[in-house]
Amino acid sequence: MQTKVSVPFMLLGILFNLCLLTSNLLETKVVQIFGLTTTAGLIVFPISYIINDCIAEVWGFKKARLIIWSGFASNFLLIAFAQIAIQLPTAPFWEGEEAFNFIFGLAPRIAVASLIAFLAGSFINAYVMSKMKIASQGKHFSVRAILSTLAGESVDSLIFFPIAFVGLVPMDQLLIMIATQAVLKSLYEVIILPVTIRVVKYIKKTEGMDVYDRDISYNILKIKDL
Repeated sequence: MQTKVSVPFMLLGILFNLCLLTSNLLETKVVQIFGLTTTAGLIVFPISYIINDCIAEVWGFKKARLIIWSGFASNFLLIAFAQIAIQLPTAPFWEGEEAFNFIFGLAPRIAVASLIAFLAGSFINAYVMSKMKIASQGKHFSVRAILSTLAGESVDSLIFFPIAFVGLVPMDQLLIMIATQAVLKSLYEVIILPVTIRVVKYIKKTEGMDVYDRDISYNILKIKDL
């Protein structure tokens, strides 16, 4: 029996993974914008939360769980393959080893911080989105999208920065980075919200889907439960 593949779901899943892999590389650069210290991952990482919102809203928590674990696997493989590449012998004429190792040679603590923070933040985002949809009977998508993102981004920042940068960045700057990341990423959601609303409405109409997560398990390990 052949199962129809949802093209919008597949494309959102690909974009979700692409955003995560890109942000992983951009996180290696600490930047200052208008005097605020953050990482360059701010450019693209919030898009993954917007996609998370779209998937949880249209297809429900089960599909969001699948996409989140696929993102975790992609991140893990990127880190693993990068470590293998670093260990390969360098050609004697190549002068880019130091720069390559700096970008791809994530310290173990940063890699662990990234993976744990991503899982926790993404699942909190999807869970809040799912529960609020039921409580609001599907109304107030804008409020739900913003609050779920704020919850997810806050958890992500509270986990990632202490694990990754304690001892490397002054404590006052670290606290600023945590607050800045959570607020700016959530602001990102607010700015792009008109686009998100239109995308969700379009997908619901074309897919004929609008899932309410009643009587489901929120166990994050039940990946096969689709």
